[in-house]
Order: sequence, then C-alpha cells, then structure tokens
Amino acid sequence: MGTISLNKVRKAFGDAVIIPGADLEIKNGEFVVFVGPSGCGKSTLLRLIAGLEDMTSGEIKIDGNDVTDTPPSGRGLAMVFQSYALYPHMTVRNNIAFPLKMAKMPQAEIDQKVNHAAQTLNLNDYLERRPGQLSGGQRQRVAIGRAIVRNPKAFLFDEPLSNLDAALRVNMRIFIMQLHKDLGSTSIYVTHDQVEAMTMADRIVVLNKGHIEQVGSPLELYNKPDSLFVAGFIGSPKMNFVENDTIGIRPEHIEISEKRGEWQGKVLLSEHLGSDTFLHIDAGARGRLTVRASGENTFAPGTNVWMTPDKSRMHYFGKDGRTIRK
Repeated sequence: MGTISLNKVRKAFGDAVIIPGADLEIKNGEFVVFVGPSGCGKSTLLRLIAGLEDMTSGEIKIDGNDVTDTPPSGRGLAMVFQSYALYPHMTVRNNIAFPLKMAKMPQAEIDQKVNHAAQTLNLNDYLERRPGQLSGGQRQRVAIGRAIVRNPKAFLFDEPLSNLDAALRVNMRIFIMQLHKDLGSTSIYVTHDQVEAMTMADRIVVLNKGHIEQVGSPLELYNKPDSLFVAGFIGSPKMNFVENDTIGIRPEHIEISEKRGEWQGKVLLSEHLGSDTFLHIDAGARGRLTVRASGENTFAPGTNVWMTPDKSRMHYFGKDGRTIRK
C-alpha cells in the first residue's frame, strides 16, 4: 500500500509562511506531480511528506497511520534527488546496496535485490563502475536503483531530471513512466516543468505561493482551469489573455487567415518547429497573441492576418482571477 494523506499541513519559518495549510489525498499506485514556479513550495511540501522538514502544524498519514512525528527512516518512503547523491568512491553495485547494508540485511538477500534492480534499470553492465564513469542518465538510474531495493511504500522524486540535457530528459521521463507502470508503486514527482507534469501525471497538484490552486488530471487542468494562474501555467505555449485578462483562449483554438476573421493583427515572429509553427501576432488593443498553426504555415513577419477564436473553447475569469463557469 502507498496511500498518503495531508490534513492542514502548514510550514512557516517565523513570520514567513511557506505552506499555509495543504489538504491532499494520494491514492495507492498513483503518479502525482507537484508543479509550479520556483518558490511555490512544491519541494518543501515533498520534504514534509518525507520527514526531512518539520511541520509547523497539521497531520500526515501513510496507509492510515499518523507519521507526523515519525523520522524519515520510519516512514517507508524512498527519495530520489536532483543531485543523484551517489558515493563517488563506491561502485554502482555498492551504491545500490548501501541502504540494505545499513539495515544489516543478509548478503545473499542484498545480492538478490541489487541484481534485480540492476536488471530492471538496465545497469547490469555497469555494476563494477564508479559514478564518475557514468553518464548523467546512468547515474540517475543508479539513484533510482538505490530507492527500488528498499521496496518503499512510495517514491518521492525531487526534480530528478533537472541536471540532464533536453534529449536525455525525454528518454528518462519515458523510462520513469514505464518503471512506475511496471512497479505499480505510488510516486510523487516534483518539477517546475509543466510539460513533464502534463506527460507524466495521473493527477497534477498546481501550487502557487504555497497554496494548492487546483488538483486534477492533466486534461482536466488543461480544459477546465479553476483560475487565471492555472490557465496561464498549464499549456505550452501559454494561454492568451485578452480584454484585461478576463478572457482566455489557447493558441491552438484560434484559426488564422489572410482573408477574413474577427480579430485583425500583424505577424511579428514565426517559430517553425516542424510539425507546428507558432505565430506571435500584434493584435492591437488585444495585445500580443500566440497562434499555433500547421508546420507548413508560411506567414512571414509583417503579414497582415485575421484571427477567429473558437468561442466554445474560450475561458472567462472574474476580477478575483477565478474561472467563471459558462
């Protein structure tokens, strides 16, 4: 089992409130992603769950048991850090085995668990190497292997791909998703990258200045954001806001033409990405808009164009920044 429950979890440093009061239920086997901009409290919330930070008030339960005052070693969780945190003088085998040796597990059982983790992570050929002889992706797999052998109730990932280049991040993202599916364990994953959140999560927790803005599946947050903040954060490129932010429309929900339409504008810049072209358009009083067009689009900077928004896909917001449901 790996259910995790947060009840009014609060964290403050003196007068500085980081987490004002978080309530959240995570089901067994879920892949939940905490996402938000830098300083929003997502890593702090993860560390509170892990027991690496003391709560100011509130309650955390794992599998129904109150672990609020339980040290990290007693919570049955395994954490994978951004920095890998490997011992440079140890081989891959010994790095993976380290938590088991600390627990004084019999050597035969350690060998069995390490070999199984190495096979799962495709590390069999690297067991006698040291971290300095590995690529960034291989080192992160070793760190994951060290977590796997503990057979935790849940995995906690704190921005594990931030140190990798773009291509390797994509490969590791797919790898972690497949690993989660194979293991069936609960996973909580922290990232500032909303593309990672959208592609990996069963449910996304969007944080803003310590507050949980919205919780839902990727498509729920994309199609029905509860606020201006969620609408602007989820989706790439971000949503367009017009009429003093009271109306939102995504770049892919605007039709563009040189002949006719509802809004007039001039192309400022074209970003050609192969399958898509993103057009940045000066729409006069409506501001600067982004429109997603086909990759074959040939609108050059300076071209006068017309835009027609799909009214059924428009989002409306009140003065308080909350969504007005139509």
